[in-house]
Amino acid sequence: MHVTVAGKQVDTGEALKVHVREGLDAITRKYFDHALEANVTFHKNRALFACDINLKAGRGLTMRAEGEGPDAHRAFDEAAEHLAKRLRRYRRRVNEHARSFAPEREAPAGLERVLRPQPEEEAEAPAPNGEDHGAIVAEHPAEIALLTVGEAVMRMDLAQVPVLMFRNKATRALNVVYRRADGNVGWIDPGAG
Repeated sequence: MHVTVAGKQVDTGEALKVHVREGLDAITRKYFDHALEANVTFHKNRALFACDINLKAGRGLTMRAEGEGPDAHRAFDEAAEHLAKRLRRYRRRVNEHARSFAPEREAPAGLERVLRPQPEEEAEAPAPNGEDHGAIVAEHPAEIALLTVGEAVMRMDLAQVPVLMFRNKATRALNVVYRRADGNVGWIDPGAG
């Protein structure tokens, strides 16, 4: 980052310039990967020193902070504290905005079961426990993804499966898309009725 330290009728010695560079480096490293440029100007206001910081943190992002103190070092420290607070708030807003558009981190899990059909002579007699489906051949965890209906149809086609359960992005409800016997796609949305 390029840091320019200037003074209007104030002497900016090497110790002050080092203090400014180290302070700005610490602040920008904490909140941004790379800041482009900073202009720090010192001047006198009545009996106090004033410090103005203009930071160009990225394309289209410029922040300004001011501070006053009995000496130039304290004026910079106050301005840097204001700048850090603004950068922290900006970073929090950016993160919250990104989180609101990010897909759910952990998709709810389901259990997929593969059933073996019963032979016809067994199918006529009811099962002893009252269930009339075939034996479970395999079962393993399956992801229930958060998708739009179009994305669900695309995944169903790519996986070459006849049916796909998903969580609808618009309603967050469980939905199903399936391949109909006529070749078209069917969509079951329990929340639409």
